[in-house]
Amino acid sequence: MSRPINIKDNEQEARLFRQRAFVLVVLIIAALLGLVGRYYTLQVRDYSLYNALSENNRVHLEAIPPPRGIIFDRNGVILADNQPTFSLTLNRDRTGHFEQTLQALAPLLQLNSDDLERIREKAATMHHYEDVPIKLRLTDQDIARVSEQRYRLPGVNISVDLARHYPFGPMLSHTLGYVSRISPKEQQTLDPEVYDGTQLIGKTGLEKYYENILHGRPGYQHVETNAHGQLIRVLERTPPVRGDDLTLFLDIHLQKIAYDALGDRRGAVVAIDPQTGGILAFVSTPGFDPNPFVSGIPYKLYKALRDDPDQPLYNRALQGVYPPGSTIKPFEGLGAVELNVIDWNWKISDPGYYKLPGDSHIFHDWKKGGHGIVDLFLAVEQSCDTFFYQVGAKLGVDRFHDWMQQFDFGRKTGVDLVHERAGTLPSTAWKRKTFKAAFYPGEMLSVAIGQGYFTVTPLELATATAILANGGHIIRPHLLRSISGPFPYDPVNHALGQIPIRDPKNWDQLHQAMAAVVSGPHGTARHIGVGLTYTMAGKTGTAQVRGLNGQKYNAAQTPERFRDHAWFISFAPVENPRIAVAVLVENGQHGGSAAAPIARAMFDYWLLGKYPAKPIYTPETKTSLPGVENDR
Repeated sequence: MSRPINIKDNEQEARLFRQRAFVLVVLIIAALLGLVGRYYTLQVRDYSLYNALSENNRVHLEAIPPPRGIIFDRNGVILADNQPTFSLTLNRDRTGHFEQTLQALAPLLQLNSDDLERIREKAATMHHYEDVPIKLRLTDQDIARVSEQRYRLPGVNISVDLARHYPFGPMLSHTLGYVSRISPKEQQTLDPEVYDGTQLIGKTGLEKYYENILHGRPGYQHVETNAHGQLIRVLERTPPVRGDDLTLFLDIHLQKIAYDALGDRRGAVVAIDPQTGGILAFVSTPGFDPNPFVSGIPYKLYKALRDDPDQPLYNRALQGVYPPGSTIKPFEGLGAVELNVIDWNWKISDPGYYKLPGDSHIFHDWKKGGHGIVDLFLAVEQSCDTFFYQVGAKLGVDRFHDWMQQFDFGRKTGVDLVHERAGTLPSTAWKRKTFKAAFYPGEMLSVAIGQGYFTVTPLELATATAILANGGHIIRPHLLRSISGPFPYDPVNHALGQIPIRDPKNWDQLHQAMAAVVSGPHGTARHIGVGLTYTMAGKTGTAQVRGLNGQKYNAAQTPERFRDHAWFISFAPVENPRIAVAVLVENGQHGGSAAAPIARAMFDYWLLGKYPAKPIYTPETKTSLPGVENDR
């Protein structure tokens, strides 16, 4: 059977072709209308939006951190300034893959896990468009490694910034403090308009106390970048306003003399102008180099500082509390005269010890056999414990407390530094509140010679010495002398009144008694008075680190860190004091030999312009000088 023959239907094929052509034309027209509509949307209806997005891909607004104010000493020597340095930042909008880029940067910049976690925490507190700081103070090697891989690191930017620099390092570490990276916690409390683009903030010392003055105001700039986020050009720029400069009362030469004189010993020195309260020197040893803290101190270095038994991070001048020893005897003696407990002619016969009536406990004088017949003048000159045991017993702890508090003992001085501590000035109310117990007469005898519950900071004692020197004018110690810059500053009143006194001549008599400590035939610091061409008043002190429990003190058999602390307070010239000093040498044993020479060297410079001809302290002179008496 034969197959049927299909006859071609031209009419049907033509109809099918027309249908397909119509559909194709409709699709083409629809596509063209879609393109026209999209073009209209992009170029007309949403032009402003997409133009802004396009510009943001090309043009960015960046904050410019302000240069920090410079800190000068009283003679214009720069103590803290800003130095150009390279830093690396990462913009999350431009990189697209923040974590991936961060991991790529880690081996190039030698970032450890702690560094990466710190960067992530910082980024979490910032807006997505802000540059996240990755590393400050890039080395040449860092820049070379990053530049070599720049093609695969979009959003990474190397810029020139100003970083804080402390040219005198450890010498001023406890005075100036330092700046460091803003922590996530700090970021939450800062004004974003003031700190936009800023990576560093004052953490301690003057840098923290005067942060608002030193910081300044940020500027802004519009910059054009390529597809990789790299800078092409700056289109518009509003410059930042730099922070105000600070000028201090501090003299860097006086600071260095005190710092070098302490050497490798633990201690503190504070020098104050008795007329203004301006701090002329503020030393705590050992110090530390604050510069590594600016760019982010390595953990190993910080751990070494933190665990050092000498505690270089501890500000002894501001926060260290110590028994003042015999340095408080002039204050106490003046109070006893003013309160009519004794007068300048009142005398005792000192056998070398004292016993409270009805008590068998013996309170020993530092001088075996005693000082003989002693009045207040001789008791100050020779630092007679027995005399002040009896004065203390007559005064009682509450009258003692009320009188001494006028010299700022037992409370913070209000100095322009952060984290100040106050010593303890005991009273019956204090004892009851602290220990839920009464204050016993025997405890007052220890307090009367600067032991027991009585403690001070070196700054506290220096302030009291300045008040004693100026005749009772109460002052607030302060480092700031003046501010220069566009921001207004209301100066603080540092004159706080006058200690009331019945007879102004008592100041002069006390000053003469303290002058005899240095120039008198039996003065406990008479060896530093040799060759003195100006008048100098002082008082030595030796403070026990731990109780002896009735045993005789033997320095040779006592571990070094348990030996007595050495104190010396002084001012000069006696007739018109221009400088008052408190010197502490931890475990230095004797104030006359360990602490007093430091004050003498400082006075020679301040009053005569003389620098020490030879080192005041060397490791070979740790022991006390021969023939120098020990006073407690």
